[in-house]
Amino acid sequence: MRMIVSTTSGVPLYEQIVEQLRAQVMSGELSAGSPLPSLRALAEELRVSLITTTRAYNELAAEGLIVNVPGKGSFVAEIDADVARAGALDRARAGVRQVVTRARATGRVSREELMTMIEEEWER
Repeated sequence: MRMIVSTTSGVPLYEQIVEQLRAQVMSGELSAGSPLPSLRALAEELRVSLITTTRAYNELAAEGLIVNVPGKGSFVAEIDADVARAGALDRARAGVRQVVTRARATGRVSREELMTMIEEEWER
């Protein structure tokens, strides 16, 4: 498992951990049943607080992507493809909603310009 966090990115550290682990689970890089580092080991490796790693693991567990087994550790959960797709669509919709809200607030970005930007980003 590889992970990099940045204290200067403006994105909370726990969110960076969640996003990277989510991507590794969804891509199959981390397969069902794979053990994850302990909360303390991950906190030490990333040089973040135990609270940060605990929050990240709890969020992933709430999404059903990992399972926390008391006394044994955390493991990648068996992922239902339909549930995973629904979660991905929900996250995408939330991101689109945020972008549209910001673009509208400026009053300077047209719908067509925004759609062009989305298409360009999709092609990257």
